[in-house]
Amino acid sequence: MEFSFKNFLNLIRWKNLAIIAITQLLIKYALLEPFGVNTALNELGISLLILATLCIAAAGNIINDIYDVDIDFINKPNKLIVGRSISEKTAYNLFIVLNIIGVGVGFYLSRAIGKSGFFSIFVVVSALLYIYTIYLKGIVLVGNIVISILVASSILIVGLFELTPNLTPLNRDIQLTFFKILINYALFAFGINLLREIVKDIEDVDGDYKSGINTLAIAIGRERTKNVVLVLNNIPIVALIFYVVSEFYKHQIALIYFLGFVIAPLIYTSIKLINAKTKQDFHHIASIYKLVMAFGMLSLLLYKFVILK
Repeated sequence: MEFSFKNFLNLIRWKNLAIIAITQLLIKYALLEPFGVNTALNELGISLLILATLCIAAAGNIINDIYDVDIDFINKPNKLIVGRSISEKTAYNLFIVLNIIGVGVGFYLSRAIGKSGFFSIFVVVSALLYIYTIYLKGIVLVGNIVISILVASSILIVGLFELTPNLTPLNRDIQLTFFKILINYALFAFGINLLREIVKDIEDVDGDYKSGINTLAIAIGRERTKNVVLVLNNIPIVALIFYVVSEFYKHQIALIYFLGFVIAPLIYTSIKLINAKTKQDFHHIASIYKLVMAFGMLSLLLYKFVILK
C-alpha cells in the first residue's frame, strides 16, 4: 500500500479545508483590517490560527474515514481511501499527529494573546469531532447539528481571537458590530451545512442502513426527509432576502451578488428537491449547497466596497 501526497490530500478533504482557510483569511483581511478594527493577531498569528483549525478539522475527517470504511465501501467505493490507498494504521497515526499539532498550536496562540482559556476551544472541538464519529453521528439529527455547529465555530473563533483580546470601553461598539457580522455568517454556515448534511444522509441511506447508522432518512424515510429539507430550505432563503434588502438595498453590486450567487442557487435546490429521486440527484443538491457556502463566504469581499461607499 503506497502512501502518496495526493491520497493524503483526499483523505483530509483538502477542498473543504481550503474553504475554511480562505474564509478565515477573508475575515481578517477583507472584513476587519480595511476598517481599522483593533485586532489582536498579526500575520504570524492568523497563520497559526488557520494552521490549528485546519489540523483539527483534517484529523476529524481522517477519524471519520477510519470508522466509515464499511459505509463508504457501499456508498462511494470509488472514493475509498483508508484500507485501499492509505492503511488504517497510517491514517490513525496521522489523526494523532494532526490533533497534537492543532491543539499544541492552539495552546501557544491562546497564551500569546493573553487568553489562556481559549485553549479549551481546541480541546473541545477535537474531542467533539471524535465523539461525533464514534457515537453522535448515529443519533438522528444530533450528529448533523453538532458537525454544523463545529463548521460555524471556524468563523466565530476568528472573532474571538481577533476582537475580544483588545476589547475596551472606547472601541466596544465597533468591535461588537463586526462580531455581530461574524455571528450572522456563522448562522449562515450552520444552516447551509445542516441542510447539506441531511441531504448527504439521504444520498448515503443504503450504506448507513446496512451499517446501523440511524439518520433522519432512515428514521422517517427518504421522501419525508426530502420534504423536511424542502421546508428548512425556505428559512435561509427568507432570512437572506430580509438581510440583503435591509443591509444592501442601496448597494447594487452586493444586492446582485447575493441574489445571483447565494439566494438563486437556494431557490434552485428547492426546485431540484421536488423531483429528486436518485442518489445522483441528491449528490447534485449537496454539491449546490457546498457552492452556496463558498459563495456566501466570498461575499466578505464586498464589505470593503459597501461600508466604505
